[in-house]
Amino acid sequence: MLEAPQLQTTKKIWLYLPEDYATSNKKFPVIYMHDGQNLFDTKTAYAGEWRIDETLDSLKADVIVIGIEHGNEKRIDELTPYVHEQHGGGNANAYLDFIVTTLKPYVDSHYRTKTGKYNTAIGGSSLGGLVSYYAVLHYPKVFGKALIFSPAFWINPEVYTLSENTKKLKSKLYFMCGGNESETMVADMERMIDLVNTTRCSCLHLTRTKVVPEGKHNEKLWAKEFAKAYLWLF
Repeated sequence: MLEAPQLQTTKKIWLYLPEDYATSNKKFPVIYMHDGQNLFDTKTAYAGEWRIDETLDSLKADVIVIGIEHGNEKRIDELTPYVHEQHGGGNANAYLDFIVTTLKPYVDSHYRTKTGKYNTAIGGSSLGGLVSYYAVLHYPKVFGKALIFSPAFWINPEVYTLSENTKKLKSKLYFMCGGNESETMVADMERMIDLVNTTRCSCLHLTRTKVVPEGKHNEKLWAKEFAKAYLWLF
């Protein structure tokens, strides 16, 4: 548990260390991921887990993953940058401030991490995809990579305007969603990708997009696609 004064609570944090962490002196890049309950353990997951540890072990991946507990009834509040008329929310700035000014310094001081932006990724799905993209816009000097799965842009369309007004976005972005999610999921994601692509040359190869035609809005899809996203981002 880690104190989160920005949110006036404490957060349970999950930690994945690569296989050779204990037997080497290497430093490792870090991925900060939302909805920590769903990443590693079926027992804590809402509807199945992402199998992050099994996937990274199979890849012999040299990366540290930090899973951040979602706030249960405060999840929408923490993972949305703006207030939605029906669903509320709008406290993502405080949540991201916790990650950037409390959690990341703690991780960097207790573990052998590569601390630069291009070795620091953020990722999640649904609201976690939304807030991960927002984090790259809000903290471009901290997060150089983002894993953006099934992003819930519909709940905060203000992010489109924010994107239009963001210049020189240099972060590496992996967008993925299923074709069998909501009626607007693919269109909403592609609209955001088009905005991103207007701010930078496609020759930089900083954006990857994938639509899984049969994919549904669930952990099964996100678990299946995680390895591909990780391998491209790193």
